[in-house]
Formats: sequence, structure tokens, C-alpha cells
Amino acid sequence: MSRRNTVGRKVWVGILSVVIVLGIFLFVTLFLPLSRAYAHKTKLQTLAKATFDAAKKQDLVLLEKNVAALQKELRVVTDIAQPAFMYKHVPLVGYVLSDMEHGMAAADYLLSAGKQSVVALEPYADLIGFKKGSQFSNQSTEDRLETAILTIDKLVPQIDKISVDLEKAQKELEQINPQRYPKKIGKYVIRDKVNNAYTQITGIVSLATDAKPLFKQLPKILGKDEEQKYLVLFLNDKELRPTGGFITAYALFSIDKGQIRIAESSDIYDLDNTINHPAAPDEIRRYHKGVSQFFIRDSNISPDYVKSIGYFEDLLARGSKELDYDGIISIDTRVLTTTLAILGPTEAGGITFTADNDPRCDCPQVIYELENVITRPTPYFREQRKSLLSVLLFNIMQKALGVSPSQYWGRLSQNFLTELDEKHILVYLEDTEAQKAIESIGYGGRIKATTGDYLHINNTNFAGAKSNLYISYKLDSVAKKQGNMIEREVTLEYRNSHPASDCNLERGNLCLNAPLRNWVRVYVPKGAKLVKFVGSEMPVREYTDLDKQVFEGFLIIQPMGIAKIRVTYQIPDSVLGKEGAYQLMIQKQPGVEVMDTTVSYDNTTWAQPLKHDTIITL
Repeated sequence: MSRRNTVGRKVWVGILSVVIVLGIFLFVTLFLPLSRAYAHKTKLQTLAKATFDAAKKQDLVLLEKNVAALQKELRVVTDIAQPAFMYKHVPLVGYVLSDMEHGMAAADYLLSAGKQSVVALEPYADLIGFKKGSQFSNQSTEDRLETAILTIDKLVPQIDKISVDLEKAQKELEQINPQRYPKKIGKYVIRDKVNNAYTQITGIVSLATDAKPLFKQLPKILGKDEEQKYLVLFLNDKELRPTGGFITAYALFSIDKGQIRIAESSDIYDLDNTINHPAAPDEIRRYHKGVSQFFIRDSNISPDYVKSIGYFEDLLARGSKELDYDGIISIDTRVLTTTLAILGPTEAGGITFTADNDPRCDCPQVIYELENVITRPTPYFREQRKSLLSVLLFNIMQKALGVSPSQYWGRLSQNFLTELDEKHILVYLEDTEAQKAIESIGYGGRIKATTGDYLHINNTNFAGAKSNLYISYKLDSVAKKQGNMIEREVTLEYRNSHPASDCNLERGNLCLNAPLRNWVRVYVPKGAKLVKFVGSEMPVREYTDLDKQVFEGFLIIQPMGIAKIRVTYQIPDSVLGKEGAYQLMIQKQPGVEVMDTTVSYDNTTWAQPLKHDTIITL
């Protein structure tokens, strides 16, 4: 054998040895740890489901046990997978291992926060009815609420400890970027699944972290130390207005150490009759049919809830009626419907209200009955209409508080959080610190500042009956880079799916669906340049408001009809974030249930039903 062949064979043997050693090393440090970790998948899923079930049942003892078991198993899996994390800096694929490491660490912190929460709550489980045989069920409604308020006060000192783990979890999650994942691998969708899971988890963590100031204020807000009075405004979102709906009635409630009382309630027209009305603002005279004065029922004309409350209070100060309150809470008809869906049929004013569909309007029965009492013309006066809404709300509260917490409280709490998040409930508090807490968690109905692109479409029904009951919305946004500018075209389609009502007053029919006279304002980043606005039936106006650029128009949507607006504008490309990412904040209008939304930029698309304020990154 020649010397050259011998050398060549030694080289190949050396290379093969290196490959074998490298393969063994990769197997031991990467593939084996990951496969062993994956083998624990079923056990982790089983423990997670058991933990979730214990939480739904409000079994704190079992919940604490399952959280501890789940955390222990997660740590076992993390230790097994640890050797693989050394490859997190490898180009192209290392981010998967990096995200896995950060995700596991975040999960561990979240479980620690959960365990601390259960431990903090457990000593009071008997007091608030989370244990079988609890004396809580024998207490009066007022005593139950007082007990719950006092329990919250005892839990407040634990919030800072729990929030430490939540903040650590948030920092771990911030290291994960779902946009790095491929859209698909073969037929399997990857990026959307990762992004959806990431959005849900980060949303929960952000909510819990942001809620800390509000939780600390809750005992005071609920009247632990002194009586708190709240003015409740009922908004009819079927006649959509800027902050949710036409103000149709009000009620003044007080809460003092669990004692809830209705001080007074009435139709909003009664309150309007006490006021010396000034001339209506230009926008009302321009678009509202035959209205020349500024009525308190029309005062919520700003998309920003606090600004609208300012108009409300200015008008209230011009009247003879004095209302003493510590805050104003606005609720729309969606809140009544979803609450009744949980509680079941509830009586008020001799009428039994339900959330069932009523074929007379193809809408929830509670909506039809309220409209029937409040808006149907009659030749006689009905005293009942003045207080019916407030009586119904009071009866709903009494029913919810008068049962075991395990029966309704969990579902009701989840429902109210959803309604707050989706802006069917808006809150304004006179106390500065409490108001900051409300706004920090997004429940104050404020128009927000943003460094990226921004969109808020605000619709106002001026004399279009209750036709928003039948309106659906479809939003399509397409943005593209042109030089140093971003050009964006926004199309909003309005569709009325029902035939017109017989709105003849003399025949006394219930007028729900009529041509919708819609004042529309499109809020975009300040300084944006309008290219064109198509679809307005009146001259388009452009101005600044709430530190945004506003493009304003007007259109009419007929029953069984479709109408569209199309707005094109340009903004500097400085709105682009890191690595050229396009970020758009869409703020949904209060009172709108859902808006089918598609957002596109640079051949990437986000498409989902929009139910709450959302930040989209493309």
C-alpha cells in the first residue's frame, strides 16, 4: 500500500471519527434530552387539565395540590431538556431552543404565582364559600358581599409578592418572537399557532400585572371604609354613539360595606328636562336630524370616554338636579344579555327577561322587551319605563349575590372581565389614583397614544332608529411602503341584514330598523396626509382631535343594504419598528360587538374577528 493511500485512509478515518464523536455528542446533548423531555408530554397535559378542572370547581385544596405537582413535573422536564439549550445560539434553528427555555422559565414563574395566590386565598375559602358546608351560604346577600370585600382587603398585601413572579414571567416571554417561525412546514401551520398561544399567554400575564394597582384599590372602590356612590348610565348600543350607545336611562347606586342601595333612577329625558341647554356643537347640528340644542342624552360625542364624561358633567352643572357620585359606570345592552344567559330568567316590573332569541326581532328577548317598553309609542303615559332598567339591574345583582359563589361567581367574574375588555362596560372614577388604576388596565375607554400606525373608526347613529342591531362590519386594511412613506388603504363595509320596520308613529309599531344615518370618523396618526376618502355622502372634513388626525364623513345604510367607505392616507415610515416590522394598533369602538378584520403589509396578512383593542405586528 502506498504512503499516499495510507495518509488518505488516516484522514478519512480521522474525519469519520470526528463525525461519529460529533454525532454521539449531538445525540447525547440534543436529541436524547429533547426526546426524553417529549416523553413527559402526556403527563404534563394530564396534570394541566386536572389543574384547570380544579380551578373551575373552585376546589382550592385540590388546586394547590395540582399546581405543585404540575410545577414539579415541569421542573423535571426542564432539567432533562437543559443540555439541549446550549444550542440556542446556533443560526437559523437556535431560536426554537431559546424560546423553549424562556417559555419553560415563564411557565415556572406563572405556576409559582398561581401557587402563591391559592395559598393566600385558602385561609378565607370557608368565609367566601369555596368549601363545602361553608357558613357563607347561610349569610344574607349583603353579608356575603361584605365578607368578599373584607377578604379582598386581606389579600391586597399579598399582591406585591405574587406580582414579582408575574413580572419575571413577563420578562421571559418578552424574549420570545413568534414572527421568527415559518408560516408552514408542509401542510402544518406553525407561525399562527405559536403566535396565538403566545398572544393568549402574554395577554393573561399583562392583564394580571397591569391589574395590580386596580386590585389594591378594589376595597375602597367597593365601599370598605366609607360609602361609595356610582352613577350608572345605560347605553343603548343598538343606537350606536361614540362611547357605546345612546344614553337612555340612569341610576344612582351606593355601596357601603356590602350594602347596595338604589338612591334613584329615571329616564334620561327626565334629567334633560332639568337642564338649561346650550346650542348643540357643530357636529350635532351638521349631522343630527332636527337637533339644535346640546342635550345630556347626546353628550357622549367624543370617542374618548373621559372627554365625553366632561361634556356630561358640564351639562349636568347647568341644571337644577344635583347628583352626588364617586364615579360613573356605563353599561350597554350586551352586558344585560350575557349576564342573563348565566343567571337565567329574571323578573323586573312584572316582565320576565331572558337572553333567549326572540323571533319578533331576531334578537335577545331582553332587548325586544326593553325596546317595547321604552321606545314603542303609546297614547298613554307609562311610569314603569322610568325605572325598569335600574330595577332589572338591581334584581340581577341580587340574584347573582344571593347564591353560592360556586354556582355563578366564577362565570360572572369571567363574563364581566370580558365585557370590560371588549368595552361594553366603561368606568370613570373621581379618585385620581383609582382612575389611574382603571386606565392602566384599559377599562377607562381612553384613546391611546402609539408610536406605530393607529386606527380607530368611530360611528354615530344620528336618527337611524335602533338599526345598529342589524349592522355588521367588515374592515380591510392594506399598507405598503412607498419610498420613505407608508400608504394605507382602509375599507369599511357596513351591511344591514334585515328588512325595514314599519316606523309609522300613528300605527304605534316598534321601529327598530330604519335607514341608518351614520356619522363616521377615522382616527389615524397625527400628521397623516389624506389621499382620498370615497363613500361619504357629505363633504369630507379633516382635522386633529385627541392627538390624532381625523378624516370625517357621513353615509346612509339602508335596511337590507350595503355601504362602504374607503380611506387612503400616507404616514412617514418612521412608524416601522425593529427590522422593518409594521405595527398597527386598532382600538375598537365601545358598543360594537365584533368587526371582521383583515390587515395586510408587505405580503403578510393578519385576519381575525376584532373584539377588543389589538396591536398587530407584521
